[in-house]
Amino acid sequence: MPRYKLTLEYDGGPYMGWQWQDHGPSVQGAVEAAVAKLDGGPREVYGSGRTDSGVHALAQVAHVDLVKNLRQDKVRDAINFHLGKHPISVLDAELVDDEFHARFDARERRYLFRILDRRPRLALDRGRVWRVPVKLDTDAMDYAAQVLVGKHDFTTFRDTACQAKSPDKTLDMARVSRVGDEVHCEFSARSFLHKQVRSMVGSLVEVGLGKWNRADMKAVLEARDRTECGPVSPPDGLYLIHVNYPDLTAET
Repeated sequence: MPRYKLTLEYDGGPYMGWQWQDHGPSVQGAVEAAVAKLDGGPREVYGSGRTDSGVHALAQVAHVDLVKNLRQDKVRDAINFHLGKHPISVLDAELVDDEFHARFDARERRYLFRILDRRPRLALDRGRVWRVPVKLDTDAMDYAAQVLVGKHDFTTFRDTACQAKSPDKTLDMARVSRVGDEVHCEFSARSFLHKQVRSMVGSLVEVGLGKWNRADMKAVLEARDRTECGPVSPPDGLYLIHVNYPDLTAET
């Protein structure tokens, strides 16, 4: 059975997250239903990781095994056709080696969080950006974010429902910058804890508001105590923007 690597973008607003849920629609469920129509039967689609309810993706990666041996562009276009009105799009379908696994082979996952720090309410970007009605000090936020880089016990920034075996993670990059009218927070790591990014962003906004400083952020991290975390940001502005893999492309 040929294996295809899929790169997808989606609006996470209508879904309970990437993974199948008993209590609501999921991105995985919508894609699997489309694949079943293409390939003539149920097929499991494996994602690079779970995005939570309301979280978006510019480049989620998944893989699926098909019975039919189809051209890569045909797989892309057919899945998109069968997705219908779902706000999900397959950007690319690539034939890969049978050993490739979207989740276990991922070497880096990168997230972007968009904040619009303005007083007027949102008209065009509702559900796609977090509006903070006060101007943020992005330099202070970026300076404080650097204490998060490296290997740490991230218990403070770990949701109580997180199922990871350990709170220890290595954050490879944290960056806060102003891009036009927005504040962008970017993070990269091999993997993240449940709601880790949203928790870190919420705490960094406390810095941007002048309520905390770099020393406070360091103390909160080292407390290893979930109750010390700042207010967790909403999912609206969070995007999975890149998943990096070794070169496992199959010869065609």
